[in-house]
Amino acid sequence: MPVFQVHVPAGRFSPEQKRALGQALPEALQEALGIPAEDQFVTITGHRPDELLLDPEYMGMERSGDAVIITVLFTAERPLSDKRALVRAICSKATAALGIAGDDVFVALIPVPKENFSFGRGELQLAPDFDQTPA
Repeated sequence: MPVFQVHVPAGRFSPEQKRALGQALPEALQEALGIPAEDQFVTITGHRPDELLLDPEYMGMERSGDAVIITVLFTAERPLSDKRALVRAICSKATAALGIAGDDVFVALIPVPKENFSFGRGELQLAPDFDQTPA
């Protein structure tokens, strides 16, 4: 159920590269955390140069104009080892899909209590008191 929001330089990547990234991110979830591949919730948004600002050298990186920001909303109970595995898998899959360097992949994990996710119908399917009885 993680939700990916990807911010890319506008016009930099082809539709095929963006589709490849959209498929690669759920694959990273499956590889790192064993989450089913059909658990796919990805948005990719292009930004003009004045809308996507990343310091090119912060934390010793050598970022190019290809740098992307990937935020991931995911359940909060994951241990640090899972987070490390997920970030590594995201970076690996993103660099392969987009043809960019690892320094160009900025990832922010945003933990959310699992009961705060709704998959539709205005219901919180993962809440402890969720009734799965059809109405």
